[in-house]
Amino acid sequence: MPRTEREPKTGPKGILSTVGGTPLVELERLIPGFASRVFAKMERFNPGGSVKDRSALNMVAARIRSGELVPGRSTVIESSSGNLAIGLAQICGYYGLRLVCVVDSRTTRQNIAILRAYGAEVEIITEPDPATGQLLPARLHRVAELVAATPHAYWPDQYANPLNRQAHHTTMQEIDLALDGKVDQLVVAAGTSGTLGGCADYIRHHRLGTTLNAVDALGSALFGPPAPCTRLVPGHGASIAPRLLRPGDADRVVHVGDLDCVVGCRTLVRREAILAGGSSGAVVAALARLAPAIPPGSNVVIVLPDGGDRYLDTIYDDTWVRRHFGDVTHLWDQPPAPAPAAGQLADIAQ
Repeated sequence: MPRTEREPKTGPKGILSTVGGTPLVELERLIPGFASRVFAKMERFNPGGSVKDRSALNMVAARIRSGELVPGRSTVIESSSGNLAIGLAQICGYYGLRLVCVVDSRTTRQNIAILRAYGAEVEIITEPDPATGQLLPARLHRVAELVAATPHAYWPDQYANPLNRQAHHTTMQEIDLALDGKVDQLVVAAGTSGTLGGCADYIRHHRLGTTLNAVDALGSALFGPPAPCTRLVPGHGASIAPRLLRPGDADRVVHVGDLDCVVGCRTLVRREAILAGGSSGAVVAALARLAPAIPPGSNVVIVLPDGGDRYLDTIYDDTWVRRHFGDVTHLWDQPPAPAPAAGQLADIAQ
């Protein structure tokens, strides 16, 4: 296939060459008295600021190499509430591809501003799907309309695209190499299930013996019918089970609520000086729930999907927290109990 002028010959160039290779940092203060080592995969150090850069690059670069995406002619159209959209915006901007991103009314003003700064076109869905009352189906319906009406359109479809899953083989490979193959426990937030599935593929192929713990949101449809629940914190869980999901990828599932995410984030920044996003807080809360059952001497890795700078108006805003949860500062100001202090953690689903 003919190459476009800006396509890399042997791999991504420029800013895109920094996707992946994120640090693995040992956390020594997160759970006092924990008899195992905890490591955090810091995905905020990808150039677009999140783990979704890996998926975005893999889904776009493969189509450029095949000739299906042509800079100056093709349009990428996708549904995303934040991080994937920003990853796509940076990548499409680099390659000279038009991007139309369909978001919803829960998307932060900051994320919309970032998308537009990269040159993306943004459509905001404000009315939920009449049949389900959810915004995600309405977003997907609008994407389908745009794809049908736009010449040379490409819908990456992060919820079904195997390139999303494949992108995270490298995530697990980096963890494996950093710890010389001794990864006893992995804790990963589940949404589209790209990270979960890619890590599971690598673990099985290399027979690592790692226990893979998936972190889902209360009210999510990923691992069973959702219970009625209003969700405030995006980034994990989904109102529709994506086609990419294989429930058997997870050895265990932990469900967490919005308050748990807030407590996890606030605990992480207080104890480890890591400002992380909502799904990272979910992972921290899940680890606290899992800790008593983890054999002493284990190597435990948590994947922190993004940074907290996009959550300053919510999770890290005391007024927002009080409005939704009351005065809960004691939950992260005091030393931890053996189990997590937040009351919304569901039992582990075996």
